[in-house]
Amino acid sequence: MDVYEAVASRRSVRRFTDRPVPREVLERVLSTAAWAPSGSNLQPWHAYVLTGGPLDAVKKRAGARLAAGDPWDEPEYEQYPAHLKSPYRERRSAFGEQRYGGLGILRADVEARQRAASANWNCFGAPAAMFCYIDRDLGRPQWSDVGMFLQTVMLLLRAEGLHSCTQMAWAKFHRTVAETVAPPRDLTLFCGMSIGYERPEAHTTRTGRAPVRETVTFVDR
Repeated sequence: MDVYEAVASRRSVRRFTDRPVPREVLERVLSTAAWAPSGSNLQPWHAYVLTGGPLDAVKKRAGARLAAGDPWDEPEYEQYPAHLKSPYRERRSAFGEQRYGGLGILRADVEARQRAASANWNCFGAPAAMFCYIDRDLGRPQWSDVGMFLQTVMLLLRAEGLHSCTQMAWAKFHRTVAETVAPPRDLTLFCGMSIGYERPEAHTTRTGRAPVRETVTFVDR
């Protein structure tokens, strides 16, 4: 798989088989992803990879919290601005319509949307998950570095025939994750990433992208 194919085929998969992901594959992906760029080579990412019993424990604890109606954890960062301006507001709305519309869920069916969203905390059935942390004292450029690391991981997973789904949703249950991974106190959970093999019958509609003319300006004269 060349780079263009990896980029074009990467998408957020939300239905996985229970086929285990070999440890050696995960190690190969993450050791290679270490070459992702970062300012002054700080490499500010801290990744915890869970499979088997530890991942089952996190899923079970998160599921119990959902069933009990526990409130989300105190946020450690703002996922989206309170007042999202155009064109980002429209893009987010279009994503929601396509995501839930593809599942046959009407916009007004709040309960069904919540049920679909709750699958986040079961990692969509994935047998492996990575939880990515960053030192809370670092700044915006270092958060950007973490993003480049995550994208590198996702493209390498495609090269291995695997799929993934990054999930800021796990930041809402960061205390639950911490009960298993026990991160140092100076780290904050940015996101989780479900990793595995896609279920053949999975819904594969891709979220659209803005045309290049909306996001890129060529200055050549």
